[in-house]
Amino acid sequence: MNPATPLAGRRIAITRAREQSPELSAKLKALGAEVLELPLITITKEVSNDALADVFLEFGSYDWLVFTSANGVRYFFEEIRRIFDDIRSLGLIRLACIGEITAEAIRAHHLKIECQPKVATAEALAAALIETGSLDHAKILVVTGSLNRDDLVDKLTEGRAIVDTLQVYKTEQTDLAGDPVAADFRAHGADAILFASSSAVQSFADQAAALKLGKNALHPIAGSIGPQTTETMKKVGVPVGFTAKTPNLDSLVEVLVKKLAS
Repeated sequence: MNPATPLAGRRIAITRAREQSPELSAKLKALGAEVLELPLITITKEVSNDALADVFLEFGSYDWLVFTSANGVRYFFEEIRRIFDDIRSLGLIRLACIGEITAEAIRAHHLKIECQPKVATAEALAAALIETGSLDHAKILVVTGSLNRDDLVDKLTEGRAIVDTLQVYKTEQTDLAGDPVAADFRAHGADAILFASSSAVQSFADQAAALKLGKNALHPIAGSIGPQTTETMKKVGVPVGFTAKTPNLDSLVEVLVKKLAS
């Protein structure tokens, strides 16, 4: 095995939304892999102008701004720039987030994150925020997508915070029944399939018939980017072959290489 291309001859399926695939695809191809892009979800901006107006009218009263995904960061700041044209409009609000990918998206705006749990779950973020001792009657804005669970909001409310949510994007399943890459996957399989979100896992399970492997296809080992994705895989019955040590793409690729080498 060439140390520079440890994935040479390996077929790796990735399941991120099409617009989010290039970074992971490039990392895998640089290591010699053949990449099969199976965009199991599509992500698009969806913001209610009424909800946006309500939030921004009282934005100065929020103590914490919480992000649960990089998509939320992207679309929220698009709206900040569209409406205010100056990131300083955020004022002195404190920032919190789940996961390193989300954190990187925030840091790209040269902003400081004041609360980020080591474990990338809603429960861990809620606990970390409560541990700051600043939640009693604090106002929190949680930026979400259409499929976000209520766990985070519920736990923050239990911690005596006043919580508002702002949806800025929607996630929908992609129908891959007629996709030529999906046909290739069904016929030949892959060495591994990588999941970077719970919504992609759910879509994979829901489209089991469209992605059913042929008799002679290679059955892939399934990899997860982090705890929440792993939890969803277990819930829907997708065997977890490995989970990234830290929830980011580099760690996911690193563990994939080690797993296939063994």
